[in-house]
Amino acid sequence: MDAIDTTTPRRPSAARARLLDSATRLFYEEGIHAVGVDRIIDEAGVTRATLYKQFGGKENLVLAYLRTEDEMLRAVFADAGAEVSDPAALLGAVIDGIAADIRLRHTRGCPFINAAAEYPDADGAVRQLIDEHREWFRATLHAVAEGAGLERPDDVAASLVLLRDAALVGGYLDGEDRVGPAFERTARAVVEAHRPR
Repeated sequence: MDAIDTTTPRRPSAARARLLDSATRLFYEEGIHAVGVDRIIDEAGVTRATLYKQFGGKENLVLAYLRTEDEMLRAVFADAGAEVSDPAALLGAVIDGIAADIRLRHTRGCPFINAAAEYPDADGAVRQLIDEHREWFRATLHAVAEGAGLERPDDVAASLVLLRDAALVGGYLDGEDRVGPAFERTARAVVEAHRPR
């Protein structure tokens, strides 16, 4: 008879969490290539050996940072889906959520666009993770638009991705007060234009 594994799943160590928190803040605020591992180690209050034990190097830390951003956005969509049962209302909640993200969390642009600008190799691990995230985001918006009964959900998803990209960059450059309302107005116009007549 096989033994039953009674161990509980391991939680990330406190040092790993501090490293990831510090890297997330610094990478987003200052840029990935502008922040060296020594700065992250100092901010996290750990040793260089701990960083390499936990992540193996800076690129794996960058990947962990981007995975955390991806997981956060997926959780936002999952929470919205759990709270809103009406497909049309879910589409409105998605637009509201993107607007809130521009206003409250991602005030320095999109972390994925920012990272892509620093990693031009389309075949590299960072860009592949970014591509996976964007494909998930586009597919999720397609499913939401299709669920709401909109015509040409591919077009709706493509438009909303484009609008979000522009709003995150524009919010950083021009301020949320100017960009947020423009994003919401334009996103709702896209939705209305695709409602069945």
